[in-house]
Amino acid sequence: MSKKPAPKSPKSRAAKAPRAALPASAFLPTTREEAAARGWDQLDFVYVSGDAYVDHPSFGSAIITRVLESHGYKVGFIAQPDWNDPESIAVFGEPRLGFLVSAGNMDSMVNHYTVNKKRRHDDAYTPGGAEGARPNHAAAVYSNLIRRTFKKTPIILGGIEASLRRLAHYDYWSDSLKRSILLDSGADLISYGMGERSIVEIADALAAGLAVEDLTFIDGTVFRTRSLKHVVDYQMLPSWEDVSASKRAFAESFAVQYRESDPVAGGRLVEEYPHGVYVVQNPPAAPLTQNEMDAVYRLPYARTWHPSYDEAGGVPALSEVKFSLTSCRGCFGECAFCALTFHQGRIVTGRSHESLLEEARLMTEEPDFKGYIHDVGGPTANFRGPACAKQRTRGACTDRRCLGTKPCPALKADHRDYTGLLRKLRKLPGVKKVFVRSGIRFDYVMADPDPDRTFMRELVEHHVSGQLRVAPEHVSDKVLSAMGKPPRKVYDEFCRLFDDLNREAGKKQFVVPYLMSSHPGSTLAEAVELAEYVRDMGFNPEQVQDFYPTPSTISTCMYYTGLDPRTMEPIYVPKSAREKAMQRALIQYRNPANYDLVREALVKAGRTDLIGWGEPCLIRPIRPKKRDEAGNAPRKGKNAGKGGTAGKGGAAGKGGAPGKAKVAGKGATPGKARAGGGGGTPGRAKVAGKGAIPGKAKAGGGGGAPGRARAGGRSDAPKSTKGRPAPKAQRVGKPPKANGRKGGIRKGR
Repeated sequence: MSKKPAPKSPKSRAAKAPRAALPASAFLPTTREEAAARGWDQLDFVYVSGDAYVDHPSFGSAIITRVLESHGYKVGFIAQPDWNDPESIAVFGEPRLGFLVSAGNMDSMVNHYTVNKKRRHDDAYTPGGAEGARPNHAAAVYSNLIRRTFKKTPIILGGIEASLRRLAHYDYWSDSLKRSILLDSGADLISYGMGERSIVEIADALAAGLAVEDLTFIDGTVFRTRSLKHVVDYQMLPSWEDVSASKRAFAESFAVQYRESDPVAGGRLVEEYPHGVYVVQNPPAAPLTQNEMDAVYRLPYARTWHPSYDEAGGVPALSEVKFSLTSCRGCFGECAFCALTFHQGRIVTGRSHESLLEEARLMTEEPDFKGYIHDVGGPTANFRGPACAKQRTRGACTDRRCLGTKPCPALKADHRDYTGLLRKLRKLPGVKKVFVRSGIRFDYVMADPDPDRTFMRELVEHHVSGQLRVAPEHVSDKVLSAMGKPPRKVYDEFCRLFDDLNREAGKKQFVVPYLMSSHPGSTLAEAVELAEYVRDMGFNPEQVQDFYPTPSTISTCMYYTGLDPRTMEPIYVPKSAREKAMQRALIQYRNPANYDLVREALVKAGRTDLIGWGEPCLIRPIRPKKRDEAGNAPRKGKNAGKGGTAGKGGAAGKGGAPGKAKVAGKGATPGKARAGGGGGTPGRAKVAGKGAIPGKAKAGGGGGAPGRARAGGRSDAPKSTKGRPAPKAQRVGKPPKANGRKGGIRKGR
């Protein structure tokens, strides 16, 4: 029987989190023997995951399985089964109630491929960080494998991959539309969103004896049917044939789905497929209350990976979250490129202070806790509750945004609760420092009417580890509007406030922005505008992300259709690999490797005024020297390395000749060397010093030797005669110095 390829070890792995030894009995069963040790002959549910088994509340699989366990259900866990081997999902035999299937914490395609569709070399959710442990489109593949083995057993899909593919969607990796994953997977139901409510309702209904095909009434689920006779109060979306034939129809369908994504005001949607098949999406499940959310995080998680992974070094993804606190769910920020509205919703729920302090105390008891809580946050760290009072009872507005380009007048921007929470956490015994790293919405900070800026003062004084990462994403107001982000001036005001407060506190801390290239709405003109901003800020950005079209985001709909589904107006979309490369290179214009792309972009954008010797220019008129494989520029005043005149094996190398006198002194003219190295024949030696004229050498080094050496210190300018440098117009200098900041970080004024 064919087997999946053995996972490949990554070239580099994420830091491993040390762990205390825990027995397998502290986890849910992963083998039939472990189930038998609990006295279980048959399980109620078997959870199949594309991730390794990590029993920590930052992993959706841990939450769902522990929630079911708390309701009295017997649950087993199969992690990363061999998708070519039916026996790998038959570990426990047939479960009494059904299989639960998830691709894992990440979409399997995003997990596998970069935005350029190149295969990634590691997987942080696999033991040892090895790649190759799950298939592409894992949720559908696992479900089909189960269906071939267990013909009638209910299969329920969940997790981010299934949630965002619940209706017809654009698939970037195949550049095509795909049907609802419910049809391609052979599953019976999708539990979309966070899932705690719907999965318990599904379990209770199945346990009560209802057939899975009769579970058509549960909020937060998607089912298929051949008759709409018993489906009430629904809105018909454009059919599969319509959206396949018309991009405008797809954009119109997406706009309806987005408007109906609220758990209070959202309605039931129906999508028709050929041969009399309908996919029905029930309204989203209501978000958990604070008490319910506290109860979920109080469940008896082992808080680490399964001990079977110890030999491989554990699961690297745990190191990012083991000492972090999830303080909230949901996000009313509505960034166009983010799928949170479709998955967690716009209504924010915050955990109680008591719940978070209780979890923090558990952290301090861990043997590998060093006194640092790495993060306190969620989708957005500084959101702690609904954007306004009416969201809980009337839902989020469908015709306006809470933040967007301008805060809604009804928005309640208040950081007092979050500030109070951070104060309590940093006073806990054993806690040295509490960091905020999951990102804050700077526009929400600036909307806070507090005249003393208490939250920002305490953030600066206590919760930043040198750098504060925020996400302006771009600086062109045109692009920011398409992204659903605030105007550039809001980010500038935030940076000034951060600098002022750091100066008052006597600290040197910096804002480090996340930037995005090639988002819909960004032409080369907007990309150049961003490059000029980078120049003026003196920032050498490392955190640059090309826009990645993932399922069920507004931006992905724009990318596929060329229409903004919020307005149905056309929008420019950079799609060619060359233009996307140019837009990214413009942000990182100081990297010599990007010279040709930057020059091409500036010429195409009609901005050749930024090519020159002046300080405002982005690049010089002549290409800089290429760097070596390690990224090092040619060395000044010395000859090249191996095989060069002054390197190993060159005229002055080991066993070479001209004693202490080097071949390449500044302006020096080397004399003759007589002694031989390993006895070689003539070759060309490269770089001499600044304007130096090499002389002749008679004997060879380790395989190379005399001949002419080209002059050139910093540049590959033409050889001069009589030791004079090349004319100024032919020199190639360093890239222009940045104004304001050095080293890629913001410095105070």
